Amino acid sequence: MKIYTLLLLVIFTTLSKAQTHRFIYEYQFKPNSESTEYRKVNMALDINPTDVKFYDYENILNDSINKKGGHNYSWNQTPAIKRNKNSYQNTNYEMMMDYFSYQTTDKMDWKLENETKTSGQYTLQKATTTFGGREWTAWFAKDINISEGPYKFRGLPGLIFELNDSKNNFIFKLAKSQKLEKTYDTSDFLEVFAGKKPLEVKIADMHKQMLKFYNDPMKELREKFDDVPPGTFQVGGTKITSKDQFKEMAKVMQNHILKSYNPLDLTNAVIYPAVN
Repeated sequence: MKIYTLLLLVIFTTLSKAQTHRFIYEYQFKPNSESTEYRKVNMALDINPTDVKFYDYENILNDSINKKGGHNYSWNQTPAIKRNKNSYQNTNYEMMMDYFSYQTTDKMDWKLENETKTSGQYTLQKATTTFGGREWTAWFAKDINISEGPYKFRGLPGLIFELNDSKNNFIFKLAKSQKLEKTYDTSDFLEVFAGKKPLEVKIADMHKQMLKFYNDPMKELREKFDDVPPGTFQVGGTKITSKDQFKEMAKVMQNHILKSYNPLDLTNAVIYPAVN
């Protein structure tokens, strides 16, 4: 894909250390591994003086609305992480039945290939790695002395322009770059989301919560059933007149969870049982 906004990235080496280098990546991903269609969003990679953040660019647009008194938050199956500069230790943020954060160490071993191609005025070199149970190919620019890239991918001798897994479930392409005079404040949508601080958990504990919800996704609604007048309770436009209806709805929800679960990192994925 053509890099449609170039701010002469090579001059970044002369920028003030107080500035933030922001790179916008177009992120295409399949909501499930059997899908033939992609969802497409823009992701922001903020390389700040002391840390690196990667998150949905829409949060920035929503944040400007919220700062004017709005209340616009969204989370759409995209990764959100934060790490210290030059570190492989990531803080991961997840919004599911609650807002969670957990720590992972994500060092990867790259194999530099001889193959190259051009993108605008840049020569890109190919590199491959295995990470998160998937095989990945990256194209990076040695002319840009920034050892970072989208998501958790870093450690190459140059900025990653393109990245995809071998099955093309996930595709990242650099779209544009910006320089910010100061670090962008993400405290309202990353370190805290919609006023909710993340519950700091271990991955195993988060998986327990995910499985707990999966095994009984209608629990909260079912428990509220007795507190409303008969015949007035509705779920998805369906009038609920008996608690027995929740059993079938639970199966529908479980099938939806299974179908829409296609994690980037398979090694840290929860294992959902099949629907009975």
